[in-house]
Amino acid sequence: MEKKAWVVAADLGYGHQRAAYPLKDIAFERILNANSDKMISPAEKKIWNRTRLFYEWISRTTEWPGVGKVLFNTFNKIQEIDPYYPRKPNTEPRYQEKYLEKKIKKGLCKSLISYVKKKDIPFVTTFGIPALAANYYKLSKIYCVITDTDINRSWVPVNPETSSITYLAPCQHAVNRLLSYGVKPDHIVLTGFPLPKECIGKNSEITRKALSKRLINLDPNKIFIGPHKEAIKTELKDFDINKKPLPVTITFVIGGAGAQKEIGSHLMKSLKKKIQESKVKLVLVAGTHLDIKQYFEDEAKKEGLTKYLQKNINILAELTKKDYFAKFNQILNTTDILWTKPSELSFYSALGLPIILSPPIGSQEGWNKKWLFGTGAGLDQEDQRFVSEWLDEMLADGRLARSAWQGFLNAPRMGTYNIEKEVFKEKPSKSAK
Repeated sequence: MEKKAWVVAADLGYGHQRAAYPLKDIAFERILNANSDKMISPAEKKIWNRTRLFYEWISRTTEWPGVGKVLFNTFNKIQEIDPYYPRKPNTEPRYQEKYLEKKIKKGLCKSLISYVKKKDIPFVTTFGIPALAANYYKLSKIYCVITDTDINRSWVPVNPETSSITYLAPCQHAVNRLLSYGVKPDHIVLTGFPLPKECIGKNSEITRKALSKRLINLDPNKIFIGPHKEAIKTELKDFDINKKPLPVTITFVIGGAGAQKEIGSHLMKSLKKKIQESKVKLVLVAGTHLDIKQYFEDEAKKEGLTKYLQKNINILAELTKKDYFAKFNQILNTTDILWTKPSELSFYSALGLPIILSPPIGSQEGWNKKWLFGTGAGLDQEDQRFVSEWLDEMLADGRLARSAWQGFLNAPRMGTYNIEKEVFKEKPSKSAK
């Protein structure tokens, strides 16, 4: 049996493409983008492009004073996920689901579906709309990867009881939400989120090796490590409690819409002395936003830190998302602290990364934050202008090491492998971890 599938993402921010990237090994031809690939008709691209531009614009309004927050809150209300409690069925379609069905009937995603029909292999997508379209056109073997801990009803068809979509859920909370929307239990599989293989290894050996070094850097006083050294040694064969700590590496990531770049500027200003003394290394991730790369370089110049660029300050920016994801995954293996809004990167806590959280943007990110705190891997950012002060406290009392360890133990890590096994009907791993 050929272990290849159509792997479909959407070029809307980073989340859906980041989730698809680890599935590149099973992608037939390439990872397709439902809104921008070469086979997508000009009319469809125009519809998608308006959506993408609006999303990026509305995300950046969160940084505006006054009216900006009002605009975003109005938009967020429309896409808001209903309260989780009291738990009750929520199977009735709303205007949003009916509207999407109408657009699909009028041809949204038709060019994509026509293209993939040339080969009858599994259809795996990290975005809801292509899954709905594949279901409408009656494709077989449809799999939809859920990219957040909770999802809007719009990921599910108007009539979920007749759907042939199998949902691959990152956590139990997402499973429960899908059930409440009327998705049949045998059409939901708890797999975990697809994380990059180059950060895991088949038996988590890469994760364990990186965490062995990270714990030492995050807990120089052995406050957390000391009482837990036997358990740590059992899990991490390469762990050496006597190893000397290295300078802490903080990786700050902006979102796909380019929001929150000012936090990166504040980090440079507050950590200036530590950067100059080689006590901290800072990685600023601009993704594919070359304008934000320039912004970070200009801010470094203002602070007199230009000579530290590509030394103790590194800026990651690439022309394509594919190249960005590849470089970013390499950086993660030498990162000690991941600083990001609670996007899909929340699931990267499973790599043993403590996550400092900038404010969420959107309803689903609020749920991601709640889930991350539940695993014990997430920490709210304090005032970023004074990070130099509170970072010292977090390192001194071992809480960052504790968060790294909790993420490693509690967050599901083997999602990519479990998805591949499910799609090709192999026996799944014992658990999502």
